[in-house]
Parts: sequence; structure tokens; C-alpha cells
Amino acid sequence: MSRVTAYAFSFAGLKGDNIRLADYAGKPILIVNTASQCGYTPQFTGLQQLWSRFRDRGLLIVGVPSNDFGGQEPGGVSEISHTAEHEYGVSFPMAAKVDVRGANPHPFYRWAAIERPLDLPRWNFHKYLIGRDGQIAAVFATNVEPMDARVVNAVAKELPR
Repeated sequence: MSRVTAYAFSFAGLKGDNIRLADYAGKPILIVNTASQCGYTPQFTGLQQLWSRFRDRGLLIVGVPSNDFGGQEPGGVSEISHTAEHEYGVSFPMAAKVDVRGANPHPFYRWAAIERPLDLPRWNFHKYLIGRDGQIAAVFATNVEPMDARVVNAVAKELPR
């Protein structure tokens, strides 16, 4: 019996496209739940730096807006786009707003909760690193900056050789 991997999931894109994780099989993927009105929102800058550094080597970053923590993502597509793209220069894919916890979390987050029950998102900007095998390779709490050596090293370790 084969184990379900992150590649089984996709996210509706913020602007209507579809972000299929299977399209990135064999490459690392960083999934980050985001919010536009959070004290951690400036982490978009570090996420963009990480993306700029490693995207040509295969890294995918997916920002996943969620209003689950403190109601800090109350806006719609235009507000989310404005914050991510215009205020922080984000060019990595952004998903449509979803629930990451509660009664009806996005299927990726339901899967991640089963895979890593002790590493659930407790706030915005929680980071799941998916390894080349499609499994969760590392988890970084909200307060770990995207350019922290632990994140950079974990990503580098998962890049295709």
C-alpha cells in the first residue's frame, strides 16, 4: 500500500489558476499559511528572498492565505494581492484563501495534521517543507524567519542534486 504524499493535493490559485503540487514532484515545496494584517506579515520579504535564491534550483513556495488566526486575513483577492505583490514584491504562487484548521481545513492541512500531529499551525506563517519524496521533511514555527539558517539549510538539503 502506498502512502499518500503532498503531491496528492492542489490549491486553487489566488487569481483562478490551479497550483498542483504533483507538478513539482521530486522538488522541495514550502507551504506557508499567510495573513496580510499580522505582525509576521513582513516575513513575505524573507519568503521572496528564499524563493529568489532557490527557485531556479527547483524550490516552490506556496503562500496560503487564511483568516484562521486572529482574523488577520479578512480581505478578498484584491486585498491579499495588494499586500503580497505590491507591498512585499511577492512573485511566488499564492493560493486562494482557505481554512488551515477547524472543522473544514483544506485537504493538504488535514493530511499534514495526520502526518505531523505535534506540528500543527498555531499562528500565521507556519511553514511545512515538503521533501523530494513528497513527505514533510521539516516544520518551522511562525517565529522562525524564512531566511533563518535552519530553513535555508533544510531547503538546500532537499534540492535536486
